[in-house]
Amino acid sequence: MPYTHGDAVLAEQEIDYAIEVDEPLPSPAPRPPGEVSRAIAERVAALVPQNATLQLGIGAVPDAVLESLRERRGLAVWSEMFSDGVLALEKAGALDTRAPITASFAFGGQELYDWVDRNERVRMLRTEKTNDPGLIARRPRLVSVNSALEVDLFAQANASRVNGAIYSGFGGQSDFVVGALHSPGGRAIIALPSWHPKAGVSTVVPRLTGPATSFQHSFVVSEQGTATIWGRDAAEQARQLIDQVAHPDARDGLREAGRALGFPSL
Repeated sequence: MPYTHGDAVLAEQEIDYAIEVDEPLPSPAPRPPGEVSRAIAERVAALVPQNATLQLGIGAVPDAVLESLRERRGLAVWSEMFSDGVLALEKAGALDTRAPITASFAFGGQELYDWVDRNERVRMLRTEKTNDPGLIARRPRLVSVNSALEVDLFAQANASRVNGAIYSGFGGQSDFVVGALHSPGGRAIIALPSWHPKAGVSTVVPRLTGPATSFQHSFVVSEQGTATIWGRDAAEQARQLIDQVAHPDARDGLREAGRALGFPSL
C-alpha cells in the first residue's frame, strides 16, 4: 500500500486494532481510448486554458483528455480521484511542480502506486475537503470534466440511473460542477458520446429519464461538437445541444420534441 501524505497519516495511538494483509492492489484493466473518446477529448482539451486546475474522473474519456493535454504547461490537479493519466502528465512536464496533486484516492497501475508512495507532491485529503464546493472554488481556472448517461434539452445531466435503476454513483460531480462555476476562470464541462451503441439510443434526450445529477454547466461536449451552455437562454441551450452535441440521426426527433416542450424556434 503506498504511503501518502495528507489526511491518511494517523498516530498509532488512534488505532484500536490493525490486521495486516498482503495482496496485490487492484488496477483497472488497460483500455486504449477509441475513436469517439479521442474526438471528445480533443474538443474538451481545447477548452482547458494554460495553468488550469483539473478535476477528472476515471474512464476512457478522462484518460483521453489527459493524453490530449500533454503539451500544456502549468497544470494542477484538485480532484476526488486520479489515475494513470496524471502520471503521464507528470512525465510530459505538463504539471506545475510547485502545486501539490490533491485528491481523495487513486486508482491505477503499479507504476502509479510506486510513484505516489512517499511522494511529497501528492496530498490525499478527506473527501469532505476535496469535494467541498467552497474549497474547489478557491482553485483558479478549475476545469471540471465529468460524464453523464444522458443530457436533456434543458441542459440537465443524469449520471446515475438507467430505467429507474442505479447504474453508477454520481460521486463528486455535483460538488465539482458548483465549485468550478464559482472558480475564477473556472469551467464545468459534461463530456459524453452522442450515441449509446449497445442500447442504440441517443444520449441527448428531450427530458431526462432519471434524476438530474447536475443542471448548470459551461459546456456540453460530444464527438459531434461543443455546446456553449453558460450565459445562454433555454431556447439557445436546446438549439446548441441539438445542433452541436446530438447524433445526426436524433436531431429531427429532438427538434420536434423540443417544440412540444416550448421551444418553437427549433
